[in-house]
Amino acid sequence: MRTFISSPNLPNKALVLQEDLEFGVMFVKKLVEKASIKKPGGITDGLKPSDVEPRLVFHYGIPQGATKFAYDTIQKILAISTQDGRIKLYGRDNTQVLLESPEALPSKFLQVWDVEKKVLSHVHVSKEDITSFTVMQNSLYIYAGDSIGNVSILKLDPESCHVELMKYTIPLSASHGNPAEVSGDTSVLHTLPQPAAESKRVLIVFRDSLLVLWDIRESKAIFTTGGHHETKKVTSACWACPFGSKVAVGYSNGEIFIWRIPATPNSRTELNLDSAAQNAPQLKLNLGYKVDKIPIALLKWLYADGKASRLYVMGASDLASTNTLQVILLNEHTETRTIKLGLYLPERCIDMEIILSSFDQSKHKHDVFVLIGKSGHIYVYDDCLIEKYLLQSQSRSSASLPKEVMVKMPFSDSSITVTKFITNTPNLLSSGDEDYIRLANNIPPPFPFESRSKDGTHSFQFNGFTKVKNLYITGHSDGAINFWDVSCPFPVPILSLKQQSEDDGSLSGIPLTALYFHADSRLLISGDQSGMARIFKFKPEPYAENSFMSFQERWLIRIREFKKGSNHVQSVKLMKVNGSVLSISISPSSGHLAIGSDQGYVSVFDIQGPTLLYQEHIASELSTGIISLQFDSCFLHGFEKNVLVVVTKDSSVLALDADTGNMLSAGTVHPKKPSRALFMQILDGPRGSNMSNHQDPSRGNPAEDGSKQSFLLTCSEKAAYVYSLNHVAQGVKKVHFKKKFQSSSCCWASTFCTASDAGLVLLLSNGKIEIRSLPELSLIRESSIRGFTYSAPKLNSFSASSICCSRDGELIMVNDDQEMFIVSLLLQKENFRLVDFFSQVCRKDLMFSQEGIPTTSVIQKEQKKGIFSSVMKGSKPKQVLEVEPEDTRESIEELLMIFSTANFECNEENKDNMAMDDDGFDLDIDDIDLDDPVEKPKDQNMLAALNKKKLASKFQAFTAATSSSFAGKIKQMNAKNEKNIKEEEKDEKTGAVDQIKKKYGFSVSGESSAAKIAQSKLQENIRKLQGINLRTTEMQETAKSFSAMAKEVLRISEKDKQSS
Repeated sequence: MRTFISSPNLPNKALVLQEDLEFGVMFVKKLVEKASIKKPGGITDGLKPSDVEPRLVFHYGIPQGATKFAYDTIQKILAISTQDGRIKLYGRDNTQVLLESPEALPSKFLQVWDVEKKVLSHVHVSKEDITSFTVMQNSLYIYAGDSIGNVSILKLDPESCHVELMKYTIPLSASHGNPAEVSGDTSVLHTLPQPAAESKRVLIVFRDSLLVLWDIRESKAIFTTGGHHETKKVTSACWACPFGSKVAVGYSNGEIFIWRIPATPNSRTELNLDSAAQNAPQLKLNLGYKVDKIPIALLKWLYADGKASRLYVMGASDLASTNTLQVILLNEHTETRTIKLGLYLPERCIDMEIILSSFDQSKHKHDVFVLIGKSGHIYVYDDCLIEKYLLQSQSRSSASLPKEVMVKMPFSDSSITVTKFITNTPNLLSSGDEDYIRLANNIPPPFPFESRSKDGTHSFQFNGFTKVKNLYITGHSDGAINFWDVSCPFPVPILSLKQQSEDDGSLSGIPLTALYFHADSRLLISGDQSGMARIFKFKPEPYAENSFMSFQERWLIRIREFKKGSNHVQSVKLMKVNGSVLSISISPSSGHLAIGSDQGYVSVFDIQGPTLLYQEHIASELSTGIISLQFDSCFLHGFEKNVLVVVTKDSSVLALDADTGNMLSAGTVHPKKPSRALFMQILDGPRGSNMSNHQDPSRGNPAEDGSKQSFLLTCSEKAAYVYSLNHVAQGVKKVHFKKKFQSSSCCWASTFCTASDAGLVLLLSNGKIEIRSLPELSLIRESSIRGFTYSAPKLNSFSASSICCSRDGELIMVNDDQEMFIVSLLLQKENFRLVDFFSQVCRKDLMFSQEGIPTTSVIQKEQKKGIFSSVMKGSKPKQVLEVEPEDTRESIEELLMIFSTANFECNEENKDNMAMDDDGFDLDIDDIDLDDPVEKPKDQNMLAALNKKKLASKFQAFTAATSSSFAGKIKQMNAKNEKNIKEEEKDEKTGAVDQIKKKYGFSVSGESSAAKIAQSKLQENIRKLQGINLRTTEMQETAKSFSAMAKEVLRISEKDKQSS
């Protein structure tokens, strides 16, 4: 068990693309005659809340809003936290998993996650703000420093995934000094276990610049340095030596100091005797940050063999400075001349991390340096190129600057502009799980955690679309069309097509704006921004390919083959229309192709030619763009008529004669207040029954046609309407159902099918996802997907967000080409394979192992020469004994005994301060519901009555606990004070040795006399008692206010009950 701990796609002139093209013949148009046939007791047929369960199946890519990194060198897991409370983990073999904190806002809680089960298993509540926490390597212990300068020890239980607060503690009075005599910010910024002795010593870095080396077994500070500075504060620190003898410290004024820290008892004695070396830094780095007054936000030091050890420095500045990110050589062989490299990113960085691919020297080294930009984008440098540049600069030879790469989804060289998603395709054969795992290993991961061979080791054979269960098609801004297999649900690229220019055969480079794909007929139709439409006819399947080619080679060959005629495309037909292509539809009966453009033109072609049959221009006062087209049949004047239903940008609806293109009525059907149309779908079927999933709705039984009634669903930004199709053909506005969006507008809409019913899914501007029944438009379920935010397209540009839905209720949402959400709407649907496999980022064989950790035994003996020895005037090079690696298992077992014992008398009090009482009762203001009545989903009205009971029970528990808990604490505090005073009076007599030291002016073992200590503690306890009394008074007043509020709520509730 592994745990992780953490404190519409078109330009504005095109507006929206028709999202229902993929349904075509595949979408079964449902008749919901339930509107006119009411059943006894108010029971209606249709979609039910028990049928739907919106949930995130898999998250792929980089989450937006990234803020922090964390890296596990043993498991090779990279963690990225976000502003909205998400944690994304990346492991080996392209595995990744997304964790979501229940509370998205930052807090002072320490969360413990069970990564294997993907659940939050424990929350440790601290009274003080946790300012730092460090996990001790190869152990279950955690150092937690707080805002008042104390350090607590936590122990992780791997079975329950809970943390336990140990009795051992490092109080501020013991590490820093008497709190009454300390001024300034004494919060703990870093707790750094000493690399050569992690179970023996830890370096505590305070924000006020004091550095304290703490001996765990002796339970005291054995070395202090850094001093106290009023004008600058510590902002970052890291070890700068594999033995822990040097630490790099960054300050708020831009300074970077290297301080000496004793790594052995001999070095400790030497440094204590050398007061100059203890109070002055060993080295001051001048990198230009101090001149520009840029605080040092982060420091990281990387040990490398030979002379390549280096320090990574990141400044914190919103200004465009040339010195915000630098890498310098820093080791024992460093010359007086500073060798540095400035890295220039398009934005300011907020965090950085170094990922080591492998410590095996026989493998190809591929380390990466990753950074988070202010916008949340991830940038990657090849760290080997950084090392090469620094070493070549040191030898004064020419070197090329490394170039950053922004992390995106693989094989997406350009932005996505239009998408289609087809699930449960009628396939003949299905690939095995081993095939998908092998293919996923061939795809380049976003972060290379382990070395890979340069040549492809696995082959991939594209046998057509019949073996693909879930097909995802993306159209891009450069005219490319990519096909992805998301059956696993890892997106596996299977085919790429490049649209060619009509004149010279070169790549068009024109953004795609519409797609239509029919797997049974192997037909793909695309439309672009220039008005060019292409019909791709694929060859019969399966294809014959060389199975010995690697996946990467086959990918490139497909692109080259398409330029010559393609191995997979049988024919390509071109058609030109006026304006950008917005919508495409095919008649399942006649095979005619209809194309709508942003200039209001409807063009109908015979797909066999292709031959233009007719072209009509739809005039509109506001907006003429054709956002949706659909062929169907209806009854007009007692005769069946084939119609082409058209919806314009301003939500106007009209019907054309599908054979001639003539308008069937003089006017259009439109809402009173026009708004931008998003979606249109025809719903129909025989009265009193539902059609099967594969029945052609345009080919009905003539005997039943007289009973046929069709509905037309339209969705705009402001409302959703259900019209009668027969009345629309006559130009008569008859609204059967309507739903206006009050609080927020609609961004996207689509329909989906169950085995017997159809539903409507809406994405609102506030991030909510609504599922409504058809045709009543009643709310079935409301949900949201954290992290997905829709960005409206700007003028003459495309949206950064892309959404599409399959007929089975599977959603794919893509944000900014860097993250993909796969969401299932239906409860019983399981359309994806190997979800658990690709979510397992932890490997059980590496739990608390030594793999991936460079021990001190492989590091050569530290030599005192180079810049570290030359900067100290008057000092001679001294030979330091090699630090022997400690026995980790024995040291950890010894720590259990040490940390389980209280080392200070005040530990119990500090424990109460660190962990709040779990038996307390909290009254949440969210329990009081005073909002206006809103529309609630079906089967959920019973939840409203629970708030009153919850409020009453919590209030009674709160009042009972308030009166007793504080009185008991006051008595307990008085008893402690009396006990402390008595114990301190016993120690007033100093020993004979202390008297002799005092006589000759030497300091005694304590900081002051026992009487002064007792007096200081007494005054401190009095202040605490006064604070408790104040808090008691405040809590009593709060209880009174809550009592009055509860009575008012009950009074209002009773009044509403009587009025109703």
